[in-house]
Amino acid sequence: MPDDSIRPLIHARSFSPAPTTFGARNYNNMDDLDLAGGSVRRKGRLSWVVTASYVFDWVVLIAFAAIGYVLGKITPNKRPFSLDDRNIAFPYTVNETVPVWLLVIVGIIVPICLIAVICLILVPGATVPVGTPKSLIWKRKLWELHTGLLGLALSIVAAWFITNGMKNLFGKPRPDLLSRCQPDLDNLSQYIIGGLKGLATATTAGQLVSPNICKNPDKHMLDDGFRSYPSGHSSSSAAGLIYFSLFIASKFAITIPFLAPAGFADASAFTAFPSRTRLPNIKISGPDSYELPDRNPGAPSPSTLDAALGNKGISRHNQTISAVRRQAAAPPIYLLCVAVIPFFASIFIAGSRWWDFRHHGFDILFGYLIGTVTAIFAFRYYHLPISSGAGWAWGPRSHDKAFWAGVGSFSYATDHLRGTYRSGDEEEGLPRANPYGRGSALSGTTDHAPSSRKVAGPEGRDVEYAGDSRI
Repeated sequence: MPDDSIRPLIHARSFSPAPTTFGARNYNNMDDLDLAGGSVRRKGRLSWVVTASYVFDWVVLIAFAAIGYVLGKITPNKRPFSLDDRNIAFPYTVNETVPVWLLVIVGIIVPICLIAVICLILVPGATVPVGTPKSLIWKRKLWELHTGLLGLALSIVAAWFITNGMKNLFGKPRPDLLSRCQPDLDNLSQYIIGGLKGLATATTAGQLVSPNICKNPDKHMLDDGFRSYPSGHSSSSAAGLIYFSLFIASKFAITIPFLAPAGFADASAFTAFPSRTRLPNIKISGPDSYELPDRNPGAPSPSTLDAALGNKGISRHNQTISAVRRQAAAPPIYLLCVAVIPFFASIFIAGSRWWDFRHHGFDILFGYLIGTVTAIFAFRYYHLPISSGAGWAWGPRSHDKAFWAGVGSFSYATDHLRGTYRSGDEEEGLPRANPYGRGSALSGTTDHAPSSRKVAGPEGRDVEYAGDSRI
């Protein structure tokens, strides 16, 4: 039996498919490559296990949404109150500025429809190389749509569940509670439960009465009068619309200009299908060339611009010299206006609860905070950072970690097996690529004949590796 311990250990993070030879076997097709006792498995489509794991995600969200609905129907705790408290003496507003049905349309249905339009029309964008199969393009569209909607659902359901649970737990009176209550004033003394009981009347400052004093026959209206904290309209509108604002900012590349850190990925890594992209070399000329990287003909790298970002020294930040001001630019203002429209709509919805006398100020602010937190979390849970992700969602989970990763696993996108490489999308693996990964200082575009070199094997031993000479 061959000893696997002397095989070169190539980690999943640094390995990309390449014309690699181990011994006398040439692996231009990466379907069966054995590395460090593992296997390289190319996946052209999601396995049923991965698909089932995402279906289960939807099932979990639906279950929590149902629990949140039930929490909104059960009788909440009811905090004692004072009949002369001006903070709960506001009139009951019959016609709300933003009723529940309108909140559902603006905060849920509209984002769903617009996310679908953006993903199906604008994704994957202009960076798709000529000749890319339509099936691959549609796979990307549907994946971006799925993650966009899954993130929206996570944000809204989390805010819904947390808010309804807190409403029942705290039982805080609404500003219009006395208008809902219809107190039994004839038997007032029977309901005094705190304060200065020696006073002649319960309407003096310091007297508290039991919620049982309320005799309104409409139980739903009365129970809802004790659900002021936190505001459900505020949390739901923030969860749906702030998430949608982040989604728009991501897809339309609306971000504050930033300087790429050292070691930042090559610009081609942010295109729709990186390994299918072949960026042309363009000679730099004109007055702008004095601020772009590498004007010196004797420098290590050529003075070229790629079609997407001009290769402004991002992947070779430490090897070339580039004017700082040319590293980034501000997006157009009209795009910024488009991105903040949902955010402003959420503020309007939250504010309407104040002038409709449905919530106290702190209730509105805290509810909005809940929705903001769930929106940001849900967006980052499924999408790359806006400032450095080029508008893409994270890829699917691996087959091995569809439901569970365990201790010692740094990513759900990699397989459990030691030394394996998983391709979650077809564009991740061309027949030839740099084993050190795209954007590496050792990467290049020239093909080299295989050569034998010593590399560190397991336990620090040197082993012979017959492969690409760029290693």
